[in-house]
Amino acid sequence: MNPIIFTIILTTIMFGTIIVMISSHWLLIWIGFEMNMLAIIPIMMKKYNPRATEASTNYFLTQSTASMLLMMAVIINLMFSGQWTVMKLFNPTASMLVTAALTMKLGMAPFHFWVPEGTQGISLSSGLILLTWQKPAPVSVLYQISPPINLNLILSLSILSIMIGGWGGLNQTQLQKIMAYSSIARMGCMTAALRPNPTTMPLNPVTCVIKTSPMSTLFMAHSATATRSLSHPRTKAPMITALVPGTLLSTGGLPPLSGFMPKWVIIQEMTKNDNSILPTLMAITALLSLYFYMRLTYSTTLTMFPSTNNMKMKWQFSTMKQMTLLPTTGVLSTKLLPLTPILSILE
Repeated sequence: MNPIIFTIILTTIMFGTIIVMISSHWLLIWIGFEMNMLAIIPIMMKKYNPRATEASTNYFLTQSTASMLLMMAVIINLMFSGQWTVMKLFNPTASMLVTAALTMKLGMAPFHFWVPEGTQGISLSSGLILLTWQKPAPVSVLYQISPPINLNLILSLSILSIMIGGWGGLNQTQLQKIMAYSSIARMGCMTAALRPNPTTMPLNPVTCVIKTSPMSTLFMAHSATATRSLSHPRTKAPMITALVPGTLLSTGGLPPLSGFMPKWVIIQEMTKNDNSILPTLMAITALLSLYFYMRLTYSTTLTMFPSTNNMKMKWQFSTMKQMTLLPTTGVLSTKLLPLTPILSILE
């Protein structure tokens, strides 16, 4: 892709997300979602092949349906309230339609079917954008409308997403599908915080970006797409491979790594509100996600790829792929847990 065109498309994606996050008018929010959706399609089809075309088409149809539901809900709410303001969401039908549209955009269950196949059909770099940058915009709208929406419905969808995200990733061998199911489970954990304390909800997208970026960068550096290919980097780049276990376990939410932070905060807020059954169920179900990340860690560090070569190390070639932010994001993805008590003070 032409660098100038690529820069323009990325700028459009960023502006679309920013417009959604800073707007309090439904029409501007809808325009921001449309800018974001139409700009990411060329990014997904950057490496043209039939699977990328299928993934882009599925993404376009799903997001278009979500945008249609969102506009329908806005029009219904406008007829009853006469307001375009985001906070003025009074009609129950409009509230349910907005919730369905935003959960569809986030890839939560039962609207999660496009996430694994869509992520698998595109490149790792495009999948990184899809699983990280596309989440803050719907999350910001959910945060703004959290007082009037049906929180019981959101909580039911959250539990369903956590379960499907954990169970769906157990039998996967493709890394991008594992990341997709993990994203579904993380979105479920995030929206579960709407009921006890909505102010803790934005923490999850931030930590999601911090955790997913170094993991995807490491996979891109070694062109790893399947579980069996994770044993190759051990003989090519042992120093970089040493970062993989910490990053993977942090993404799985293992304490005392940074990935445990959002789960800790959400469980703490739920127990403060005298709710012990639901956080216990969430913690048990989250162990499923931790299991398949433990399996990836085993494949990376404890499995040696069979080879007839007598040398322990292969020839060291300098990689041509840029990994500028890998040290920073690698440290952030493992060392942020001691900052958690500060969050309770800021609340």
